[in-house]
Order: sequence, then C-alpha cells, then structure tokens
Amino acid sequence: MKINTAKVATIDEVKAKVSSTTTAVVTEYRGLTVAEISGIRRQLRTLGADYKVFKNTLVRRAIEGTDVEPMTAFLEGPTAIAFVEGDVSAVAKALRDLTKASPKLILKGGVMDGKALSAKDIAALADLPPREVLLAQFAGALASPMRTMASLLKAVPQNLAYGLSALLESKGGSVATSSSDETESAAETPAGVEEAASAASDDAAADVAEVAVDAEAPAADAEAETTETSEDVASEPAE
Repeated sequence: MKINTAKVATIDEVKAKVSSTTTAVVTEYRGLTVAEISGIRRQLRTLGADYKVFKNTLVRRAIEGTDVEPMTAFLEGPTAIAFVEGDVSAVAKALRDLTKASPKLILKGGVMDGKALSAKDIAALADLPPREVLLAQFAGALASPMRTMASLLKAVPQNLAYGLSALLESKGGSVATSSSDETESAAETPAGVEEAASAASDDAAADVAEVAVDAEAPAADAEAETTETSEDVASEPAE
C-alpha cells in the first residue's frame, strides 16, 4: 500500500512538472554518485530547470497523452530528467559542458513544444546565444527596416533636387540662369522707381533747356543795344 502511494505521488509530481513546461531533457546517469547528481541538480536549478531521477515506467504513465509524450522514446536505462522552465539553450549548454566534464553523464534526447529532440538537437540548442542576446538581435532585425525607410525618405528630396538640376541643364541652363538674374534684378528694384527716375530725368532736361534760353536772351538784348548805339553815333553831325 505504501509503495502504491509513492508511485501515485511520483506520477502526480511528473504531471505537475509537465503542466508547467513543454521542454524536458533526458539524461542517463549510470555510474554517477548521489553527490554528483546533487551537484548537477543545484547547477541546473540556477538556470530554471528541475533535475531529478525518475523511474521510467512511472514517467511513461504520467506523460501519456501530454505534449511531452514523444519523450517516451528516450526512457531507457537509469534516467534523470531536467524539466526546463528557464532558458532552454542555457540548460542545454550546461548539460553539454557537464557531459564533457563527466563522461558518465549521457545526453539521450528530449522534447520541446511537442517535438522530440535528439542529442544533436540539444547540442545545437547549446550553441545558441543567450536569450537576452537573441532578443536584442530580434529587436535589431525589426528596427533595421525602419532605419532603411528613414534613409530612403531622407534621400528623396536630395535625389529630386539632383534630378531637377540635371533637367534644367539638359533644357539649357544658361537661359534659365539669365531669366533668374532678370527676376532677381526686378525683385531688387521696387515697382515705380524706374518710372520716377525717368520722369526726374525729363524734368532735369527741361530745366536745362530753359536755362539755356534765358542765357541766350540777355545776349541778344546786349547785341541789339550795341547796334542801336552805333546807329545813333553815326547819325549825329560832326562838330
């Protein structure tokens, strides 16, 4: 009766772990001491994984009909399972490093999101960058198209200006330039100033003409007086 109670408790424990995660890694611990297994458990716990030894028959019952049922293929021999709730790649890397340090620890496979993982798949997960780096790379990939769009929008006015300049040159840039100069000259001279200047010039010319006529009049009068005086002297009899 006591044995049956323990089995039920183990099955319930595995079911609870399965319900909290969809990722698990199966290892074989043949030849490892209790102290070594405890050391592995402590290290993986810091990465968000619960590592524990289970009986294969009880695990099969617990995962039947669940998302991690494909893990059944790896339940052979002395089995310890790491149920992962944290960074999967970090746990895979830790387990890979542990197998290198202790050849008695063997990575058999696992399951993630309902799909079976081979030992090679777990090794590939171990080579992935940390979760924070992946998130940063993903954010950079999202931001890159926005930066490209901003650069294109910035380049449009510049390219438009270059295109207009080339079009003006192909249509005769010198004519456009002279027209532009005339426009600038007209803009610099206010309306009515040229007419006023012309009228002022005409008035000045009229004044000069009047002065010239006045100057000629005294000269004519003086000549007439001289002529009259000469005639008077000639008509007087000599004494």
